[in-house]
Amino acid sequence: MLQLILGGARSGKSRLAEQTAQSSQLPVIYIATAQAYDQEMEDRIQHHQEHRPEHWQLIEEPLFLAESLMRIDQAGQLILIDCLTLWMSNLLMHEDDALQNQQCELLLRILPELKSEVVLVSNETGLGVIPMGELSRKFVDESGRLHQQLGKIADKVIFCVAGFPMVLKDESPSV
Repeated sequence: MLQLILGGARSGKSRLAEQTAQSSQLPVIYIATAQAYDQEMEDRIQHHQEHRPEHWQLIEEPLFLAESLMRIDQAGQLILIDCLTLWMSNLLMHEDDALQNQQCELLLRILPELKSEVVLVSNETGLGVIPMGELSRKFVDESGRLHQQLGKIADKVIFCVAGFPMVLKDESPSV
C-alpha cells in the first residue's frame, strides 16, 4: 500500500499521516528529510518530534531516500516519509546538478516494489502564483512533476485543506 498525502503548509497533512501510521497497528519507521539550517527550522523539527510516538524508529535522510527505503524494507511495517518537498529542496541545492533527477527516478522505480506500507507527505506547491526566481520555479516544477508521477503509482492520494482530508484517489485493496 502506497499513500501520498499532499497539502499546503499547516494543512494537517503531517498529522493525518501520523494518525494513519498510528492506526495501522504496524511498527513505524519515520524518515525525516528536513535539515536544520536555522533556529526556525530547528523549532519546526522539534515540534514534529514532540508529536510523534517515542517508540517509532527515526531515520534522518536528506538526500538518498530510495537507498534508505531499500535498506529498511520488509513486510509488516509502515514507513512514513515527511516530507518530499524538503527532500526536493535538499536535492536542488546540492552541488551535483544531476542528483535530483537521479534520486527522483530511483524513488519512482523502487516504490512499487517495496514490501512495506509507505505513506509519503509532501507540500502541494502548484496552487500559488508562479515564483519570480529561477530556483523557486524549478522547485515548483520539479515538485509538481514528482507529485504527478507519484499519484499515478500510489494506491491512495489525499489532499488536506484546513485539516480536512479530501480523497483524490483510492485504489487500496479491500480488507
